[in-house]
Amino acid sequence: MEKIPVIVVVGPTASGKSEYAINSAIKLGGEIISGDSMQIYRKMDIGTAKPSLEEMQGIPHHLIDVADISEPFSAARFVQLASSAINDIVSRNKIPIIAGGTGLYIDTLISGISLSATEDDPALRESLFKEAEENGAEALHERLKSVDPESAEGIHPNNIKRVVRALEMFIKTGMTKTELDKKSRETESIYAPHTVYITPKERETIYQRIDRRVDKMFELGLLEEAEMLDKMGLRDTPTASQAIGYKEFYPYFDGLCDIETVKTNICLNTRHYAKRQLTWFNRKEADEIIYI
Repeated sequence: MEKIPVIVVVGPTASGKSEYAINSAIKLGGEIISGDSMQIYRKMDIGTAKPSLEEMQGIPHHLIDVADISEPFSAARFVQLASSAINDIVSRNKIPIIAGGTGLYIDTLISGISLSATEDDPALRESLFKEAEENGAEALHERLKSVDPESAEGIHPNNIKRVVRALEMFIKTGMTKTELDKKSRETESIYAPHTVYITPKERETIYQRIDRRVDKMFELGLLEEAEMLDKMGLRDTPTASQAIGYKEFYPYFDGLCDIETVKTNICLNTRHYAKRQLTWFNRKEADEIIYI
């Protein structure tokens, strides 16, 4: 089987993935597929750091603005849309360049893992969320630890969504997420990826970049964007409501904190997210590593 060559640009938030991918697309004749779980949502622009039309420099971008905030989104849906985009790009003799920091989405696409393990099961998921609500996040995390300690180690107990997802995969397939990941590595993928990992030599570098980015987001009108989305019902949505850069505004809109607290929490939560991304990507193999 002749595999489809794709370039994959990964790394933590604020590492410069978009800029690198755009420059690569210009040089190589490529088009970009966003590998970001929140850039798929329309009107969530500033807080997700979507590249502007000027920054895109005429390079077509796929999987940006493909869903309303009310829509749930999953790895399975991403794979479906990304696979279609890759076929479209290749049909025009262009090179697909996947750029983003949502490791689960990108790994699921590239590995060739069976979608049966990632398809949604709303009823099961709802029951697990209810279990967390009734017994506490720690109890649900302990349940995951009892069946898949390796996955549990990499998921914070308060990240209920990921704990639920890992348990859902185990209940549906009879295999842990760790086992499914291993199986996916043994599955023949239709892609031949060349992975570029952009990472800081020192974590403080990425933290400083995050702080500057958040300042810039506020200058560009993040408060106004978040206010508009809140009026549209963002906090009641199934997936988009969890986006860093927006959820920190909810207490502010309810009169429970000031705007400086919001900014501080966005910086802090983004740093924590970047740390989790580094942990994820450091476990993966890369064809090139670029230090910033």
